[in-house]
Amino acid sequence: MENSLFSQASQQLAKPFQYVSLPEETLEMLKYPKASLTVSIPVRMDDGSLQVFQGYRVRYSTVRGPGKGGIRFHPNVTLDEVTSLAFWMTFKCAVVDLPFGGAKGGVTLNPKELSKFELERLSRGYIDAIADFIGPDVDIPAPDVYTNPTIMGWMMDQYSTICRHIVPGAITGKPLAMGGSLGRTEATARGAFNVISTLLPKFDRYPAYTTVAVQGFGNAGAILAELLFQAGYKVVAVSDSKGGIYAPQGLDIPSIRYQKEQSRRVQAVYCDGSVCSIVKHQQISNEQLLELDVDVLIPAALENQITEANAARIQAPFIFEVANGPVAPAADDILEERGIFVIPDILVNAGGVTVSYFEWVQNRAGQYWSEADVNGKLKQKMEGETETVYRLSKEKEISFRTAAYVHALNRLSEAIAARGTRSYYLRAT
Repeated sequence: MENSLFSQASQQLAKPFQYVSLPEETLEMLKYPKASLTVSIPVRMDDGSLQVFQGYRVRYSTVRGPGKGGIRFHPNVTLDEVTSLAFWMTFKCAVVDLPFGGAKGGVTLNPKELSKFELERLSRGYIDAIADFIGPDVDIPAPDVYTNPTIMGWMMDQYSTICRHIVPGAITGKPLAMGGSLGRTEATARGAFNVISTLLPKFDRYPAYTTVAVQGFGNAGAILAELLFQAGYKVVAVSDSKGGIYAPQGLDIPSIRYQKEQSRRVQAVYCDGSVCSIVKHQQISNEQLLELDVDVLIPAALENQITEANAARIQAPFIFEVANGPVAPAADDILEERGIFVIPDILVNAGGVTVSYFEWVQNRAGQYWSEADVNGKLKQKMEGETETVYRLSKEKEISFRTAAYVHALNRLSEAIAARGTRSYYLRAT
């Protein structure tokens, strides 16, 4: 297990523990996930055959509230990966002060190989298998890699069918017509944008003079790239799973998003209405994108993209982790030694879970907010927590990742200590 993703995730606590004074119960409570579930999901396929898929749900911690975390459909989903993601969610919710613990779920498959009917049967079957493990007061799933509002809607509907009453607060990231929140689709990207626009000016980096490369032109990456483009940043490279494009003069991100929606390909184009033409660019791989000479690098794909093998070749002075765990711990040390600032996932991509929390609150209250209200509350939350992490980093002269974990550990420790610590019980005797 030494090379497992979870062991790597756990390593990230070694440094923060040097800068906090915590009761021993805190470490003990964070050693292991609270509960893990592995399920088999039989699905009748369109051709009449039966396939059985492996599914998982891990609830890592509930010391600050119900579990909260997404469900991903991906060929590489394993129990180790889901446990690691649930661990990270624990700290992510604490960093932005949400009354949630950390959880995560997933199913091992390539969703692109399933029809929409098969995806629906799989989604409902997954909820059938984990229904006793989740709920609005226990563990609230949300979308993640290759899941979307439609899939969340199927899952909420299935959970409600099992409960025999409508339970909108059981799942977040739903369609608006089923109790979803305005602003949820853009939440991860908008939260990341709030972090970027809060931090970069502190280093005298301003949009017109800042170049950006985005690895992962999916839900979060594409929206963030467009938000940065609209704010005046020069986005010079983007990529998806098939490869990327690079244009030193900058890319027209709205045109590229439009073209990808039409062709499912990332192409360097400029569009005038529906007429698009190719612009001068270079075709690059995802690995080459990571090593470009840009001011800001945004890994927004999957974990372990920057490792010990390529960390020495990273040129960007600022890395904002929009994906979960894109920088391996060994790479983190190399980047820190080289003076590269890595702003961690548990802060940068916390916008998604923050607006999921807003959706849950709206579901529970039966009152719904305008998109401006949601975006305003998100901005306030993300900017405030970013300022706190920045101050901690400066005061203690530690990396942004260490500062974010220190901030989260303090909040987790408070919740654990509120239940009683060794010193409390010794005093009682």
